[in-house]
Formats: sequence, C-alpha cells, structure tokens
Amino acid sequence: MAKQRNVLFITIDQLRADCLIGGLAEHVDLPNMRAFMAEGVTFERNFSVANPCGPSRASMLTGQYAMNHRSVRNGTPLRYDTPSIASEMRKAGYLPMLFGYTDTSQDPRAFDSNDPALKSYEYPMPGFHEVTEMRLEASFPWRSHLKKAGYEFEDYWDVYKPVAPNGGAPKLNDSAFYAAEDSDTAFLTDSFLDNMGAYSDQNWFAHLTYIRPHPPLVAPSPYNDMYDPAKLPLPIRDESVAHEMAKHPFLGAIDPALAIAGTVVGFDNVAPTDENIQSLRSIYIGLATEVDHHIGRVIQFLKDTDQYDTTLVVITADHGELLGDHFGWGKMSVYDAAFRTPLMIRMPGLTNAGARIDAITESIDVTPTILDWIGADIPNSMDGRSLMPILQGATPDDWRSYSFSELDFGNSSEPNARQRALGTTASESCFSILRDERFNLVEFATDLPPLLFDRQRNWESENVAEKPEYAQHVTRLTRQMLRHRMRNADHTLSLFEITTDGPKMAKRFT
Repeated sequence: MAKQRNVLFITIDQLRADCLIGGLAEHVDLPNMRAFMAEGVTFERNFSVANPCGPSRASMLTGQYAMNHRSVRNGTPLRYDTPSIASEMRKAGYLPMLFGYTDTSQDPRAFDSNDPALKSYEYPMPGFHEVTEMRLEASFPWRSHLKKAGYEFEDYWDVYKPVAPNGGAPKLNDSAFYAAEDSDTAFLTDSFLDNMGAYSDQNWFAHLTYIRPHPPLVAPSPYNDMYDPAKLPLPIRDESVAHEMAKHPFLGAIDPALAIAGTVVGFDNVAPTDENIQSLRSIYIGLATEVDHHIGRVIQFLKDTDQYDTTLVVITADHGELLGDHFGWGKMSVYDAAFRTPLMIRMPGLTNAGARIDAITESIDVTPTILDWIGADIPNSMDGRSLMPILQGATPDDWRSYSFSELDFGNSSEPNARQRALGTTASESCFSILRDERFNLVEFATDLPPLLFDRQRNWESENVAEKPEYAQHVTRLTRQMLRHRMRNADHTLSLFEITTDGPKMAKRFT
C-alpha cells in the first residue's frame, strides 16, 4: 500500500510577513505559528505576485503570474480551463476540499447569464468542493450559526460593528457583539475539525482559508484589546502625507490617509490620527492572534489523530497590508508591506526543521510544491517552481535572483478616483514591480516615470529613479523586467509541437 500523503494548505488573508519575521514580530504573540516555524521551514523573502485578494489567490492557486491568467481585479473572470491546484489534485485522485473561499470570478462563457455564479466575485475556483462557504460578503452558514446562537442583527454588515459594553457610543477597539467562540475564525475552524475526522483512512487535500485579519477591523473579546496601542511601534512613514505624495504622480494621485475609513464599519469619518491608527493596528494584530489560536487547534488535531507525519502543511497569506505604513492602508500599493507574506512549510521526513531560507520565493511556488510532493505532474502553464529541493536542503543553482509582482489599480467600467486623477484607461491602470538584492523598480503601463527604491540607501522612503547616478540601474532593471515577461509569457501550449507522430511536449522545468 502506498504511503499516505495528505495536504493541508492554510491561507491567512492579509497577514503581513513582519508579524512573524521583522519589525512587528516582537510585539505580536503568535505562539502556534512560531512553534510551527520550529517544526518546518520558513521562507523569509516570500512575495505575492499579484494583489488584491482575487488576483493574488488566482496566481497562488494556478501557479501563474497575473500577466498570464489575467484575472487581474476582484471581479475579473478567470478562464474556466486554467489548470489549478484543484484541477491537478483531482487528476491525482484527490477531492480538493475548500473550507472558506478563493475569491474567483467565473468565466461568463461557461455559464448562463442568470447563473448565481456570475453574480459574486467570491465564487470558488473551478474544481474545488466547497465544504464550508465562508466568504467575506456572503458567509451564510456563519450568519445562520449566529442567529441560531441567539444573536440578533438586521443587516449583515452590522456584525462587523464594535459595540460599547455599556450601550453607549462605541470606540474603535470595543469588541464585536459576538463571543470569541462564535467568531468567523472559530466557526470556520470548528467546521474543519467537524468534517475532517472521517478522512483519516485516505489521502486528502484541504484548503483552509481564514478571512482574518482582513478588515473590517473588529474583534471579539479578548482579542479586541489584547494589545496596548500605546506600546506598539508607529507605522513606517515619511515626515508628512504631503511628502509621501510628492514622491511620484501615482502616489500623489489620491490621499493615502483616506484609506483608513475603509478598514472599519460604523465609523464613517474616522480620522487618521496616531491614536486611531494605533488602535486599528492593535485590533489587526489581535485578529492575527485569534487566527494563530485556531491554527494551533488544527495542528493539534493532526497530531492527536496521528496524521501530522503523513501531512504536508503549508501556511501562508494571500498578500500583505500597509497598516498605516506610508500613511496607507490595504494592499493596493507599490510597497513591500503589501506584497511580502509569510510562508512556512512542514513535510513529513523533514531533516532541516527550523531552517530559515533567504532565497527569494513567490506565491506561485506553492502549487507546484504541493503537486511535486504528491508526485503529480506540474503543467507547463505554471510559472512557479517547486520548493521541494529547498525543503530537502539544496537550493538549485539556477534559482531566481529577483521577485516579480503586478497590480491593476483601475476599474474596467467606471473609472475610480486614481484613474480620474491620472487620466488612465483600464488597460493602462497597472504596474509591475521587480525586486532584486538591492532595488525595487516599479514600471507603469501608462505614461508615468518609473519608481526606484534603493533599499541600501533609504529603503522605500526615497524615489531615486531620476537621480543621474541611478540611470544605469533603471536601465538594467527595466531590461530585466522585459526579459522576465518575455521568458514567462503563457506556456500552456507553447512547448507542444504537433508532429506526424502526434503531439510532443517539452517540460518547462526539469
């Protein structure tokens, strides 16, 4: 009988890498993920190749750069026949169970226009078996759970409003109206644990995706005030919003401080004061701590059922969060905080537990790694590379020396505020980022100058692209970005050759 190979793929929404590695880490209590780091391998320079949620997950689950899958915005369809972790796991005999969401917009060519699948950008990626629906804008099972437990609310979004303990006007860091045992994070974990007990006698694949610490920023007690805002470090930022906006026309198009209002519900005019910023940062890391608690329950379940040593466990995030850095919030940004994500992997038989890997990795590497571990074929369409050699202690000589990310900041219908300010069409409203050992280069599809950050000089606080002494670096990195796009253009069929003996195919990576 073949050795059992299970896969647990955990994705945390909007978790900054430095909650585990970096500036915030010493202020955030994440004992279960830190214990997991000691038992697995941690990739310290991992980046999402696309933002926001839908595009980032489309890339992670298909192993493709956004320039190839083209599901580039929340609501932009993913081609129905795109190979993904779900389709390839099915080919390998696994049922791809989904606990949570993938934020995949469906291909309208594959559905009738009245199909509910075309009325939500949060639909599951084709091939997944949705065990528990847990979508930010839907979450009907969780709503039903709350109502059954006796909680009363008329509008769904009321569940994201903090409530004052005395019935007065709430503060930002007052608790949610539900108890911690009834939160969305607890409900999803309970569903996973309730369902997975029967699968211990077979190979299984489960994708467990937590919404938190994604906004709206509201947390149940004790996570709402677990951290003292006054003891947290202030965000990384310039001397003023005006100075930040003066760096580049893209950054100056809209006031980044306005984004703070989108992090909470029930506070329409929340001001970007240091007091409010620190309160929201404390709620964010409280929510991250809540997720950590429930990940601990999941890992303990694997150990208690003797499945920990037959299961590949991947813990990562879809993208990062500015959290006040550069006066901004969210992930629609050029800065590393929006793209750098944690990635920890533990596989049975690991011989270098606790290792921290400095090699540059990308979110598109996760799916090829999982397929490689179970012995499945990795389609040529996948731009990512398997991390198995690195997990086994040997980084390939030809491993990448830079990371590449993309973001579309426009709307395809009515132009948004940034498009109106810049005068860009939907096709022009995007940029690409290339990060090597020293520099971050940002190139725009519209007629805007590049951005260049010298991380050895002032990290991301100064745009040096127009300084004469950096001209050669701008040219070199621009050529490298062009070559990257040329080398990684869609390979779905490009390595096939039709011959008189039938189709022949070369493998993209060996």
